[in-house]
Amino acid sequence: MSIYVGNLSYEVTQDDLTHVFQEYGTVKRVQLPTDRETGRVRGFGFVEMGTEAEETAAIEALDGAEWMGRDLKVNKARPREERGARSGGGGGNWGNRGGGGGGRRY
Repeated sequence: MSIYVGNLSYEVTQDDLTHVFQEYGTVKRVQLPTDRETGRVRGFGFVEMGTEAEETAAIEALDGAEWMGRDLKVNKARPREERGARSGGGGGNWGNRGGGGGGRRY
């Protein structure tokens, strides 16, 4: 299981998060998702601790705490939802929509 950390500063680094969470135990992994277009941190992250007891201690200590000028939101991360096939896509003959050859005979 991992911990969700929200309302992070856009200036935060993985090392910053690791340092803060190490006070509560072993940090196994830190993830900071970035925006695809800008490459900037998205303002939230995930921290994996060594044990559930360490996770609980970190959550209790850091949820609502002010850090880097922001009040952190820290809780157990929910399992990632499975992404099924996307509905409403163009499907089938999208290539026949103007300008592109599909099915035309010359």
